[in-house]
Amino acid sequence: MKPTHTGLIGFGFSGSTFHAPIIKTVDTLQISKVLSSRPDKVKQHLPAANVCENIDEIMRDPKIELVIITSPNQTHYPYARKALEARKHVVVEKPFVLTTRQADDLIRLARETNRFVSVYQNRRFDSDFLTLQECMRQGILGKIHTYEAHFDRYRPQVRDRWREWDLPGSGLLYDLGSHLIDQALFLFGKPKTVYADLLKQRPHAKAIDYFHLVLGYESGLRVILEAGCLVKSPGPRLMVHGSRGTFMKYGLDPQEEQLKQGLTPLSHGWGKETPDQYAKVWFEKESLEFESTIPSLAGCYEKYYQQIAEAIRTGGKPPVTAEEARETIRVIEAAIQSDQERRLIDL
Repeated sequence: MKPTHTGLIGFGFSGSTFHAPIIKTVDTLQISKVLSSRPDKVKQHLPAANVCENIDEIMRDPKIELVIITSPNQTHYPYARKALEARKHVVVEKPFVLTTRQADDLIRLARETNRFVSVYQNRRFDSDFLTLQECMRQGILGKIHTYEAHFDRYRPQVRDRWREWDLPGSGLLYDLGSHLIDQALFLFGKPKTVYADLLKQRPHAKAIDYFHLVLGYESGLRVILEAGCLVKSPGPRLMVHGSRGTFMKYGLDPQEEQLKQGLTPLSHGWGKETPDQYAKVWFEKESLEFESTIPSLAGCYEKYYQQIAEAIRTGGKPPVTAEEARETIRVIEAAIQSDQERRLIDL
């Protein structure tokens, strides 16, 4: 079976670290063209790919079926629209777009062109998130009433890069918030209410570098999502409380660090956590109290692109749909409104 020819837009940190190394391990995908201002870097990683200076070189190529967009956030919408108009399937690095209006336009255009748009929510394939889902599937925790997820880091210096500039779509809410919100919506669906506290905590910060979100549900479930850049010693990554037990997990999935070290899904130990990173579960069974360590399931970012390739071949749904990604942007919009108006927002 011939691989699907793919065009990659952008070869910065995201494109070169989170996308290209994963795609190279999927036999049914082939990166044929890359839009980049750094041809030497592209050739170092993708010697067989053609480096383009103009986006139209990718869009006008009839062999290319899939376009992957890893350029700055404000380009996601116009580039995705251009790709759909060229009748290409599209993968967009998170965040999907900047507004739900942009999302709705791309969803409409994808339907009209019979192509899909998907968002690279790779953290659905994190080790801790997969392990939590398995505990929930087995009913160990019972009915969930409180879900708390953190993505904390210690980066006290503001860096001169577009992610930290005062631009639409920049800042931590659109960046890490896209991951945490997507995971919560994947588990629990659309919330009824959103409350947010958004801050610029670091001296000289130009974009949001801290957020605290509370998503409310009809059932009484509360989802708490938080991220910051001034956390020297992070607490639990996940704390989930249910009617029968509690799940607690420290530390981040290893795949990002492995990719930075040059490892890939073909490397030994890919996606596997060490025992000191395993989650703990406290639960009740037959009136007895138990404490248990849960071995982590292996993380598997490669499954995202394996499923993308399968969706192209079969005409099926991609692993993350545009409709799902739209709801993440809707929560981000509501969070911004909540912070500005200092009130709870009904969705």
